[in-house]
Order: sequence, then C-alpha cells, then structure tokens
Amino acid sequence: MSNAARKPKLGVFKFASCDGCQLSLLDAEDQLLDVVGLVDIAYFLEATSKIGSGPYDVALVEGSITTPHDEERIQEIRQQSKFLMTIGACATAGGIQALRNWADKDEFVRAVYASPEYISSLETSTAIADHVTVDFELRGCPINQYQLIEVIQALVGGHKPRTRTHCVCMDCKQRGNVCITVATGEPCLGPLTQSGCGAICPTYDRGCYGCYGPAKQIHAQSLTDHLIRQGSAPPQLVPLLRNFNSNAEPFRNESNRIESMT
Repeated sequence: MSNAARKPKLGVFKFASCDGCQLSLLDAEDQLLDVVGLVDIAYFLEATSKIGSGPYDVALVEGSITTPHDEERIQEIRQQSKFLMTIGACATAGGIQALRNWADKDEFVRAVYASPEYISSLETSTAIADHVTVDFELRGCPINQYQLIEVIQALVGGHKPRTRTHCVCMDCKQRGNVCITVATGEPCLGPLTQSGCGAICPTYDRGCYGCYGPAKQIHAQSLTDHLIRQGSAPPQLVPLLRNFNSNAEPFRNESNRIESMT
C-alpha cells in the first residue's frame, strides 16, 4: 500500500457466515485502535452504520458463496477492490455450511425454513476464490485476530503480508505437548493442518480437527492410512475431515476416498 497522506480505504464485507471473524477483529480492542488510525474504514456494517462507496484499497471478505445474489455481489466487490483478502474458513474453504455439498440442498431448505419456496440458494457452498481472484487468504474458524492486525499493518506499510504455513505439529513440539495420536491413539489432524491457533486442542488433550485448513505440501492419505491401521474406523475419520474446512481440496478428496471404503 502507498505511504501517501491519504489513508487507505478499508471495506469489510460479509457473505454466508456466523460473523465470528469480523467479531475477532472487533475483539482486538487496543490493537484495533491502532488500525483505525491507519485506515479509513469506509464499509464495515458489523462495526458502524457508516456506508462509504468504493473503490477500496483493501477489502476483507468473510463468508462463503451460497446464493445467486452472492455470486453477483462478490464480482462487484472484486471490481471495486485493489487488494482483496478472504478471512476465515467460510471465505477460504466454504465453511461448515459446505457440508450441504454432500447432501440434498432442497431437503436442508425444507427442514430449516417454514416457506422454502421463498429461498433462493445454490446447490453448493464455495470459497470466494472459486469465483474471483483473491490476493491473500487468512485461515481459521475463527481467524487469529492478531494475525489479521499484523496483515493489515503490513499492507498499510507497503509490505507483503505473511502468515505461518507450517503444520500444527510444530506448534505442539514448541509447546512440549505429547503427541495425542502416539500416546492415546486418538485421531488428530495436526500433521495436515496449518498453524494459527497455537495448538490449542492438543494442548488440552484433544486431537486437532483442522480449523485452520490444510497446510502446504501435506499427504492426507498417509495420515489417514496410518490412523486406520492404528484402529480408527473410516466412518470416524470422514466427519473429522468434513468439518469447518470440509471443502478444502485435500480434506474433501481424502474424505471422499475414505467414504468410498465404507
């Protein structure tokens, strides 16, 4: 981003999601005040009723694409944004709502809505990157608020944003955690999942369930084959992979493979 006197214009947009990633930004409190001083928040309905028009220097997008209207609106936001960053599992992988991708969408609609005939919905829930060019992804369900602040500060300062891309296993090593899978046989997605949470679940004796999505250069089949040999049943592993990031390609492909075994 430019260091010119004009503050960069920021827009924060929501699609199908629970708002948790936007709330993570608001929960940053003191750090958020620093960001407010660096940017002009032109559009952020979760925080203010002020509505400023584009173009935007930076657009933060939360949520997945689930309706025809969503498909149109994300195209408009992309056209108005110099730098578009997706935040959270819904925006980067379709979110928990992507579970509909393996089910009958119409059946879900009938079960949830009293008047399903008024609902216009796509067959699938998909990531923002499936529809427009995305300049940077920030993973998590929800995102790490400090990572988001760091990325915004980097953009404003004219630096390329960076986040950790190693797997959760390295965080466990740094914290001195005993490996859950080795010690107890409990399935854990730590070897497949990108860092970001600080290995919260393994630290409290629970296997990782992949809320930060797949790390780089992973081999999902090697892990799941090992877990099956160790005693995990395929039906136990399918829902583990089909969680917040179920539609992320490595998780989706491996869950499909395991499901075909049952």
